[in-house]
This record gives sequence, structure tokens and C-alpha cells, in this order.
Amino acid sequence: MKKITIAIDGFSSTGKSTLAKQLAKHLGYVYVDTGAMYRAVALFAMQKGYISSSSFDKQALINDIPNIKLHFEFNADLGFAEMFLNDVNVEKEIRTIEVSSFVSKVAEVSEVRAKLVEQQKEMGKNKAIVMDGRDIGTVVFPDAELKIFMTASAETRAQRRFDELQAKGDNVPYEDVLKNVQERDYIDTHRDDSPLVIADDAIEIDNSYLSREEQFAAVLELVDEITKTL
Repeated sequence: MKKITIAIDGFSSTGKSTLAKQLAKHLGYVYVDTGAMYRAVALFAMQKGYISSSSFDKQALINDIPNIKLHFEFNADLGFAEMFLNDVNVEKEIRTIEVSSFVSKVAEVSEVRAKLVEQQKEMGKNKAIVMDGRDIGTVVFPDAELKIFMTASAETRAQRRFDELQAKGDNVPYEDVLKNVQERDYIDTHRDDSPLVIADDAIEIDNSYLSREEQFAAVLELVDEITKTL
């Protein structure tokens, strides 16, 4: 079967990573969670004191970009690759609500985006890759054979994120999670550099009322249709 590039974009907490992992595992493709990369940079900025609830020293972060080393390592027990920041596993740390509150602001920085997009393009040069994020189909892989754009209501996405945090023992109020989702939506869609938009040739999926299984089956059918025509 012909190998293709699958780009999955969409709003936060729409299940992009879940779908991407399912597809990669089923197809034997490489999976790259670009959101984890931006989250790791946000964590780095937090650790260095460059960003907080009251300030953001963008220039300090830009100056320190050469000292940010990111890579993924596959965890056979978990079945997916985990994010490493400067050789330290930060998979758990980057999933907190605090990192979520800063990641869109960090992703607005053009120099950060340039560094990560360069790495992402290199990862996908041999195709057979599933990558999810905000600008995969528009910037990273504009020639991807399959582009998916995922969406759902802010309330639905906030509930999903709230349930995930609760399961991890993070007792964050639902209202705080909803506010975070809405703020990230605004920043992602209004930033000057690579705002979140639907690529002209992307297929939009509103999964507000779809199960993971239904969504996976629908997208896998799209993959089959495309690979048969190549």
C-alpha cells in the first residue's frame, strides 16, 4: 500500500492525538504529537522564569532557543512515544493545566514556530507519518495526501479535558478548564504567525457526538480511499 502523509489539525481537546495514535498504530506509521513539542517549550519557559501569569519575556525565550533540545522516545509499555526536554522525560509535566494556560502564548512566538516546524518537516520527509497540531496541513505539510480538521463545542472539549485531569488526580474546577479552552481557541485563531485555520482541502470532522471508534472508522475509510487512487 502506498505510504502517505496524514495531517490532523483542529482545536484543543478535540482528540487529535488519540485519533493520530490510532491511525499510526493501525497503519504502522510514525506518530508525532506537535502539541507536546510546544508544551515542552512552554515548560522550559516556565522553568526558566520567562513566563508567568503576569509576564512573558519573549526575547529571553528567543535567546535561549538554541538550548532547547526536544526528542521523542517510544515507550513500549504505553504504546506511544513520550516527550523529552533536554534529555528529561517531561510527558507528565507538560499535560498540566498550568502548561496548558501558557502553551498558546509560547506558540505565538515566530522564532519558536520556525524551530519546531523545521524539525517537523524533517520528521516527515519519508512520508508514512501521522502528525497532529494546529498548522500541519497549512504550514508543515501543505501537500499532505490527507488533511483532517477536528472540531467540537468548547463545552464538550472542556468536559473531556476536565475528565482527563480528574482521572489524573488534578482537581481543577470545570469553569477553569472551560476558560482555558476558550482562551486557547482565541489565541490560536488570532495569532499573526500561522493561525489555526482550516486548509482548503481539509475534511472537517465535528466529533461532539462521535465515539472514538466511530471517528476512527470514518477516517480509516478516507485513508483507504486515498491510497487506492495513488
